[in-house]
Amino acid sequence: MAEHVIIGAGSIGTNVARLLADHGESVRIVTRSGSGPDHPLIMRVAADASDPSRLTELSRGAKVIYHCANPPSYTTWERLLPPMQTAAITAAKANDAVLALTGSLYAYGRQPGGRMNEHTPMAATGRKGRLRKRMWEQARAAGIRTVEVRGADYIGKDAAGLYAMVIEPALMKGRAAWIPGHLDMPHTFTVNRDMAKALTTLAQDQRAWGRAWHVPSPPAVTIRELAHRYAVAAGRPPITLIQMPRFAMRTAGLVIPIARETAEMDYQWYAPFHMDATETADTFGLTATDLDTAIRDQVGTITS
Repeated sequence: MAEHVIIGAGSIGTNVARLLADHGESVRIVTRSGSGPDHPLIMRVAADASDPSRLTELSRGAKVIYHCANPPSYTTWERLLPPMQTAAITAAKANDAVLALTGSLYAYGRQPGGRMNEHTPMAATGRKGRLRKRMWEQARAAGIRTVEVRGADYIGKDAAGLYAMVIEPALMKGRAAWIPGHLDMPHTFTVNRDMAKALTTLAQDQRAWGRAWHVPSPPAVTIRELAHRYAVAAGRPPITLIQMPRFAMRTAGLVIPIARETAEMDYQWYAPFHMDATETADTFGLTATDLDTAIRDQVGTITS
C-alpha cells in the first residue's frame, strides 16, 4: 500500500516521486513501461493508467493521486488524455483520495497583453486549450477533492520543453538554432521542481482544493536572454538564433499534423506571455527557484 500514487514518470512525475520519497512518504508510480526513479520508497508498476479498474486497484489506500502524465505528441492528446482523466477521477472517487492535476496555461487561450493570473477565465478557442478546459471542469464536477496546478513551459534538470530540445543541441554543437517564436518577447518559464513542490504542497492543503493555482516562477525573460544564460552556464560561446517566420509553421501545418498542432499554440511565442502566481505564493508561502540555478542544473545534465 502506498500513500501516494503518481501517474507518469516524465519530468514532473519523477520530481514529485523523488520529493515525496525524500520526505519519507511511500510512493507508487504507474507507467506503461514500469519506469521511474530508483528509490527504496518508490514502487514502479507497469500498467495502463487509462484503465479505471486497474488504476483504482493500484490506488487502494492512497491519500493522493497525482496525474502527471502528458503524451509527448500533440497529435495524440484527444485520444489519450480523456481516458486517463476519467480513470484518475474514478480511482480518486473510489478511494476517497485527493486528485492533484498537473495543468498548463492552455485553457486560458490568448489573453490581452499575454497576462494570466489564478482568476483569468478559461477562454481558449484552440482544440488543445478547450480539451484542457473540459478536463478540469470534469474533475471539478466529479464530487471529489481535487486541485489543478498550472505552470508555464518547463526548464530545469531533465526538463524536456521546446527550448531544451532546440537551444541546447545548438549550444552543444556550436551551431545556429531556429526558433519558432519571437526572440524578444518576454515569456514565463516554470522550473519543473517548483511544479513538483507546488503539487505536493497544495494536494495536502484543503485550502487549495476545488480550484486552480499557478506555480511561482521566475520573472519572464526573452528567448534571446534565455539562450544567453544557457551559454554562460555551459561556458560556451553564445549561439546564433534565427527567428522562424510565423507563417512557416502554419504553412507546414497544411500537410504535417504536428506542425498544425504546434502552430495552434504559437500565440504563446510571438507575443508577451506572463504567468502571475502571486496568490499561490502569498497563500502557501511557495517561492520560485532562481532562473540561473535552474539553468545550471539543466545544463549540467547535458554537459556531464
